[in-house]
Amino acid sequence: MENLRKILNPILIVFFMVAVFSCKNNKSEQKEEVTEMEEMDSTSLPFMPFKIIAIKHKVADYAKWRMAYDAHDSIRKMYGITHFVMGRGMDDPNTIIIIDKMDDVMKAKEFSAMPDLKALMKKAGVVSAPEFSFYDVIRNDDSKINLKDRLMVTHRVKDFDTWLKVYDAEGINKRMEDGLIDRGMARSIDDPNVVSLVFAISDLEKAKARINSEAMKKLMMEAGVEGEPQLFFYKLVD
Repeated sequence: MENLRKILNPILIVFFMVAVFSCKNNKSEQKEEVTEMEEMDSTSLPFMPFKIIAIKHKVADYAKWRMAYDAHDSIRKMYGITHFVMGRGMDDPNTIIIIDKMDDVMKAKEFSAMPDLKALMKKAGVVSAPEFSFYDVIRNDDSKINLKDRLMVTHRVKDFDTWLKVYDAEGINKRMEDGLIDRGMARSIDDPNVVSLVFAISDLEKAKARINSEAMKKLMMEAGVEGEPQLFFYKLVD
């Protein structure tokens, strides 16, 4: 009996170790598979275009206005409008840009024309006529970056497809070299040839030099940009 134990003990130990390592390997393989699936899910999801309402105006006091804006959130939601991003002008922090997502264009336009909205804005300290714009967002990079400075460029083009070819031919890398990182592209719902671009700014000096350069003016002419582009430098609030 003693001899039998001596023979069986090593066999049982080996069997136990094989079972343990096999279990660990299976768990490790399963974990790797889950990680790979998560990575695939996060990178393979197609971009879904969405609609936004952009509101730009000047306020007397940001803190006072922001309280009123936040308190009005439930009314905006009734019209299918939800908060997306907000920024304050670099040159004038009391110039505000609000970009909200909207479910329905007609409802959002109805909201912008509300008889009480003008009175509510005035009470909140809005001191300029608000500019309402409605867009289809066709490109959007919402990956997290540690940059808060932004530039919004809005201009009209003769032909969107022609303009887009020139824009894409220049390339993301060239714009990055000049201090601008592509973040969003949108077309006006009322006039699809009005294009609005949003860039994160990695180098403000380079970005301004690029915008004012003769090369940029030439590029815009080639792309069919009509008139002077509207430029708005701002800092993200949230």
